[in-house]
Parts: sequence; structure tokens; C-alpha cells
Amino acid sequence: MGERPEWDVEGRDWPNREASRFVMAGDMRWHVQVAGEGPVVLMLHGAGAATHSWRDLMPALTERFTVVAPDLPGHGFTAMPPDNRLSLWDMARRTAQLLEVLQLRPAAVVAHSAGAAIALRMSLDGRFGEAPVVAINGALQPFAGAVAPLFRGLAMGLFVNPLAVHLFAQAARDPGRVARLIRGTGSVIDDRGVELYGRLLRKPGHVAGTLGMMGSWNISDMLGSLPGLQAELTLVVGSRDQAVPPSVADEVRASLPTARLVALSGLGHLAHEERPDLVAAVIEDVADRHGLLTGTERVG
Repeated sequence: MGERPEWDVEGRDWPNREASRFVMAGDMRWHVQVAGEGPVVLMLHGAGAATHSWRDLMPALTERFTVVAPDLPGHGFTAMPPDNRLSLWDMARRTAQLLEVLQLRPAAVVAHSAGAAIALRMSLDGRFGEAPVVAINGALQPFAGAVAPLFRGLAMGLFVNPLAVHLFAQAARDPGRVARLIRGTGSVIDDRGVELYGRLLRKPGHVAGTLGMMGSWNISDMLGSLPGLQAELTLVVGSRDQAVPPSVADEVRASLPTARLVALSGLGHLAHEERPDLVAAVIEDVADRHGLLTGTERVG
């Protein structure tokens, strides 16, 4: 068995598989899904996930939008960067390279958890113009205080330790452990979703990508620049999120008063997997208010 998820094995019945393609961008091979018609919506998943996270939300949007959803570097079926660099800046830079190869400019961006930080970094760098950003339970807070270097150091230490990575992947062979991990985020998702997370977490390559991202995670500079954000930011917050406290959204609004907040009662960190219909309605509302559905942008 290989270290990384294999398309013909773990991806044999991958959600929205018919929309998948593999693209060379920069120095690495990406897995990206493209489907639908209309204004382009870029979707960025969070740490430890992949395109399966959008399995039900994506089809809900494709009648009105062209949805573009990549696996982030080191995650899912996208390769680990040759230099193993998975910092926020590196993730943003490499995702911009993918967009250049696809020859598209998103009209809106939807991002979950750590993906929201990548989206905001790219927006601040002028990658999207003033395209609105919808952050679903955005991980928009540094690791707390004095423990931040310790936490990042621990994650990075695991990342560079093949034994630790393999032990974590081995533990994920127990479906009960994966289910408990998901429940620990405050979300209750279907058995299909839990099984898909398990497929990825059993692969050391995917685990290494997740730990490498966590070990490199420093968003202080991005948060410091946030008051200069030109795009409208909508913060979608699950009231039961146990991974990113809902109070984080309040802190973001303190530095960016123009940000809009949409609370989803009774949902956890994976709110878009629990109730894709509610999240789709938020995205469509943002698109309608910005007049995006009259546009003609398409993926080439």
C-alpha cells in the first residue's frame, strides 16, 4: 500500500468523481473538481479534509455556479509539495498558481476552517479583486498565547517523524476512533462522511500533510492585515463548533466591523456537511447581493 491516497483505491467512488481532474501547477500535481455553470466559486477545505468535504454542498450550487474545489497541497489526492513547505503563505502562493493554470478568477470564495485563512491571505494579496469571501467556521485565530510555539513544534515534530505519522494512520483503522474525532468537532455527520475521512486518515501521506500544515500555521501577519481587506467577508458560525470557538468570529468583527455574521444554531465545525442546504442559501444570498448571477464568467 502506498503512503498517499490512491485514486483507483481510496478514490474509486469519490464524491463528485465525474468532476475530478488532475492538473500540474508549479512543481506539483493537483486534484481539483470543476462542475456547473455560472460565476466561478472557489471552495477551499480545511486542514485534514479534502474535496469530499463539499460532497453535498457542491451539487447544491452547480445549477447556478461553476464550482472549483481543489485538494490543498499534501491533502487528499494532491501531492505533497517537493519542498514540504505548507505554511499559510506557501499554501496561498501555490493555490494562486493553480488558478493561473486553470485560467480563472473567482467571483466568490467559500472556505472552511483553515481554508478561510488561505482565502483571506489570497484576497489581501489581490488574488481575487473584491470577490466576496464566505468563511465557514474560519480558523482565524493564532494558537493561544505561550503554548503556540509548543503546539506548532509538536505538530512539526510529528510531521518529520515517520513512525508517529504511521502510528496515527494505523489508529485511524478503527472506525470508532474516526467517529469520535468527528464528534469532537461538535458535528454529527452521516456514516458516508465518517468513512471518507477514515480513508484519508489511514494514509500516512495525508496525515503528514495535515500535521505539516498545522506545524507551519502562523496567521498573525494575516490577521494584522485584516483591517485592510477590500472584499466583503461573511462569517458563517456553527453555534456548537468545538474546534473553532464561535467567539473567534466576534474577535474578527472587532478588527473588521464590516464583516457580516451568520449564526447557524445547533451545528458544529462541519456545518456545511451537516446542513449543506443552509450553507448553500448563505452563499446564494451573498451572490445575489453582489449581482454575481448576472455575470458571464466561466471556466475555460
